[in-house]
Amino acid sequence: MATAKNTVCIWYDKDAEAAANFYASVFPDSAVTGVDRAPGDYPMGKEGDVLVVSFTVAGIPCIGLNGGPAFTHSEAFSFQIATDDQEETDRYWNAIVGNGGKESACGWCKDRWGINWQITPRALTDALAAGGAEAKRAFEAMMEMSKIDIAAIEAARRG
Repeated sequence: MATAKNTVCIWYDKDAEAAANFYASVFPDSAVTGVDRAPGDYPMGKEGDVLVVSFTVAGIPCIGLNGGPAFTHSEAFSFQIATDDQEETDRYWNAIVGNGGKESACGWCKDRWGINWQITPRALTDALAAGGAEAKRAFEAMMEMSKIDIAAIEAARRG
């Protein structure tokens, strides 16, 4: 399998393989495509430890690097997953939050490894793209939410 020209590299403390397996179980067009292990002992580990995991998340090629605790994640990086209905929104949100993650605001949540996710219904992005008063109403409704409620967004959009 050829390596992608551009790949997202995500630093994990030590759980890149568990994270990649979780993402592959939750999101369509996702899979773990490779696991590279240390060929010998090194300062923070030993021969056979998982170093790098190759995976895709919703079609996006990624690698997870088990780099240790030196760096942590922030909201400066997130995956944004577009959803088509409330059922899909709920399914992804509940999978992330229910697996040791945390809710945030405006459709954002964080998985148990500290990676940030935006679970964003297309109804919200469509409302914001409409501009004007309906976008303002939808935006104001969104600002009061954790997980996005599509019915509430659509009601706000209508006024």
